[in-house]
Amino acid sequence: MRIFTIGYEGATQADFIAALRDAGVKRVIDVRAVPLSRKPGFSKTVLAAGLKEAGIDYVHLKPLGTPPAGREAARKGDRAGLESVYAGQLEQPDAIVAAARMIELAGEAPSALLCFERDPAACHRSLLLAAVAPDAEVVDLYA
Repeated sequence: MRIFTIGYEGATQADFIAALRDAGVKRVIDVRAVPLSRKPGFSKTVLAAGLKEAGIDYVHLKPLGTPPAGREAARKGDRAGLESVYAGQLEQPDAIVAAARMIELAGEAPSALLCFERDPAACHRSLLLAAVAPDAEVVDLYA
């Protein structure tokens, strides 16, 4: 299975959508715990509408987001703290169900995991894929 990842840090919605289209992505799987953004065009409702207009599906899987303690660790550059908190999150029953759904969705259509960070190594989406889809071919996109 191939799965894409993309962060919108530093991007406009137009550039973000262009990167998805250029890669052939047909579905965005939002893995943010809080799908709101101060960056125009990236809050859930506005983003979903922009993607729909571009012919790209949008699915939000909140249980795959990072809990507050993990987001705080990430802001502080505490990678070990983020990894620890996020590992615990992935053990939650709703996250287990959401991870299975993510894999199912990615198997149906070319899909990209969405979060804020431009660098996937600084984001929980890399931890998510390593934990639940270790054999996937991961393609990181940049807008």
